[in-house]
Amino acid sequence: MESINLQQQLFQHLREQLPPHISLVDQLCELLDLSADSVYRRIRGEKPLALQELQLICKHYRLSIDQLLQLGSDSVLFEAPELTAGPLSHADYMRGLLSQVRYFNSFTERRLHYLCKDIPVWYFYLFPEMASFKSFFWEKAINNAPGLVNKQFSIEEFPYTDCFELGQQILQEYNRMPSVELWNLESINSTINQIAYYRDAGMFRRQADLAAVITSFQLMLDHLQSQTAYGRKFMPGHGETAQQQTMDFYVNELILGSNTLLLKLNNTQLAAVSYSVLRYLTTRDERFTTNVFDTFQTLLSRSILISHSGEKERNRFFNALREKVEQLR
Repeated sequence: MESINLQQQLFQHLREQLPPHISLVDQLCELLDLSADSVYRRIRGEKPLALQELQLICKHYRLSIDQLLQLGSDSVLFEAPELTAGPLSHADYMRGLLSQVRYFNSFTERRLHYLCKDIPVWYFYLFPEMASFKSFFWEKAINNAPGLVNKQFSIEEFPYTDCFELGQQILQEYNRMPSVELWNLESINSTINQIAYYRDAGMFRRQADLAAVITSFQLMLDHLQSQTAYGRKFMPGHGETAQQQTMDFYVNELILGSNTLLLKLNNTQLAAVSYSVLRYLTTRDERFTTNVFDTFQTLLSRSILISHSGEKERNRFFNALREKVEQLR
């Protein structure tokens, strides 16, 4: 009886992972090379899963056997798709991110909680000049692109229009998802330091390139403040008439954590923690995601909400950020 219950729990867990429009039965028929009737018999617990079938299911859906069998292990199974994907260009990275956000939006109920050690990647693609600089920086500094060795940054030579267009699509998808963002005054520091390093090392080809990136940075902060005032997301230039999903924006001036995302997707939770700068390890482990969510809620209780209301604190926060950016000139 216990094995039947475990098998039924397994299939219930798989159902909760999938968006509503995807049929678990159809997927299992293809994966296990079985008829629909055979799959239904396994789902109902009338036919035990063979070990080979269990192996295929765990591999395909990235399940941990010890968690599945409730062995009480401290192990947590994480996914890191980039490990097997090989070297990726920054445009390929952006395509993967777009695919992920679209997948999140396929769920009826969805909400993102983001602990922002750094500015979320998609915000750099609000305006083309900052998008160009960050794409160049990541391609050169992280991907070690051979074509950028000894190259100075130039918006004209390296516009990265493909990355900007992908970033705009990611923003549009992100705007469809309710979110809670927790920032710190230091969340912009890494980008500040990158621009300052390029400026001091003479890596901007022209002074006009530096000025354009700084202006784009300021415009990004202006847009974020405008969104925060409304407590809603929208694209630049569209204004309040095109507001989409809600955004709760919190500031914590004492604690700066790591870049961590927690997603609530229908009845399941997914946590993502950063590694190698832009990449993320993800897991649906209930123990881990619950711990991350509880910690996030504790941080929120010690933070200041500056969206919707809190105009004085909101102005103080964004003015402090603008002063940091202005010092780059």
